[in-house]
Amino acid sequence: MLKTFLTAIAVSLAMPVLAQPTMERVPDRPAGEGEGPFETLLIRGATMIDGTGAPPEGPVDIVVKGNAISAIIRGGGVDVAADKVIDADGMYVLPGFVDTHGHNGDPAKAPQPSYGFKLWLAHGVTSVRGVGFGWGASDPSIEQKTRSAANTITAPRLFAYQVPGTVWDQGLVDTPAKGRAWVRWAKGRGYDGIKFFNNEKPHILEAILDEADKQGMGTVAHLGQRGVADVNARKAVELGLDGVTHFYGHFESLLDGSRLPQYPADYNYLDEQARFAWVARLAEQVGEPGSDQWNDYIDYLIENDVTLSPTFNIYAASRDVMKARNLEWHDKYTLPSLNKFYEPSLTNHGSYYHDWTSEDEVAWRKFYRKWFDLTHEFKDRGGRVTAGSDPGYIYQTWGFAYIGELEMLREAGLTPLEVVRAATVDGAQEIYDSKGSIAPMGSIAVGKLADLVIVPENPLANLKVLYGTGHTRLNRERNELETVGGVRWTIKDGIIFDAPKLLEDVARMVEEQKRAQQ
Repeated sequence: MLKTFLTAIAVSLAMPVLAQPTMERVPDRPAGEGEGPFETLLIRGATMIDGTGAPPEGPVDIVVKGNAISAIIRGGGVDVAADKVIDADGMYVLPGFVDTHGHNGDPAKAPQPSYGFKLWLAHGVTSVRGVGFGWGASDPSIEQKTRSAANTITAPRLFAYQVPGTVWDQGLVDTPAKGRAWVRWAKGRGYDGIKFFNNEKPHILEAILDEADKQGMGTVAHLGQRGVADVNARKAVELGLDGVTHFYGHFESLLDGSRLPQYPADYNYLDEQARFAWVARLAEQVGEPGSDQWNDYIDYLIENDVTLSPTFNIYAASRDVMKARNLEWHDKYTLPSLNKFYEPSLTNHGSYYHDWTSEDEVAWRKFYRKWFDLTHEFKDRGGRVTAGSDPGYIYQTWGFAYIGELEMLREAGLTPLEVVRAATVDGAQEIYDSKGSIAPMGSIAVGKLADLVIVPENPLANLKVLYGTGHTRLNRERNELETVGGVRWTIKDGIIFDAPKLLEDVARMVEEQKRAQQ
């Protein structure tokens, strides 16, 4: 049993190269699933939250020609001839959300990529950076990216990142020259950027980062603990890294009194219960927020134009696993196979709460406080923070996990307008910085792509109204419970998707799998 456990975990922590080959092909978008694009689409009477941080304003009429915004009429009421009109009176319109940390299933837990794609769209996510969407020689990322760009599948706009040495047939990237060759090869294949797990030696990482910059490819890293003795976040940034996701590498850059983390004598990295229980205790080995050490580190990140995509939500179950296990959307919208994957397991990556105690949860709550403080201070000094969800692990189901991330960004101290900016214009620009251009989406402005979210309730007052299950509250006049919110329409490339209908499709997938297992 132990040998099987360690082998499975070792594979999952390196890269799940064997996890993806039999993923189902995404079906073509059927007739009637999404309307448009139209010669002229008019969105009438909405309150606009444009994504830049500007205050809401309304009523506003938005005119869309094809797949782009052609006019914004403040005050509304102008007579515009249109092929399609959306009456958004009393509603709120925002830019389409950008998820900067996406994956898309594997055959064991969510074999049809449409499951995740539809959940993303149903929650207003119109662009996703896959880090990555798949692994190995049969990685579907480029095919799915191309089909999404052509709108022949029901999916957000996809940006494909890949891990050095994967996909091609020339083996490990074990020299700087080979690293540079892989970058050029990946660029030629159509990949947008590179995701690192801290598996490269520093001189090889430096060569890959330099070549990525030359080729206009973005870079982001999960700075795993096995490589952090050589490359923590500060070192990775020094070598040229664009962005840091999760918390890995930050705390190791802030150690107080030692150069390396201090592990307990019985620590075993391949035992995920030990690995993730210990992670929270790492916060005890760093200084306090506001110290000279913290200030110097944050200043260094900002001076080097680093972007942080914290993905707070993916470890939220560590604070309260009972809550995560019983989230209200699991029964209707989480596949039984995915729920099974989430359960404590010796083989499934992220299912590490084998004997998760109140002491573990308290330690993680304390850990989050310092992680929140680091992110908040970074943001306050001008650093860019974006929103990523890392779905499909640890009770974090697609779409719902993204809104959970927005709530946690708010908990970290971002204001509601800052949360929206992180989810829209800043996420879009993080992806496009490496391309050397202004993002064509991410804000509501004339000339931008018509990627929009229309919501009946005000998300600045309550982010919970963005969940597909809506927000339940007491109607005090009738003394009755009512459910409000949920995205009403998601518009991608001028194509209007009925968000409740997408959720119905997902619910049907879940029910079909439940019946098949009876």
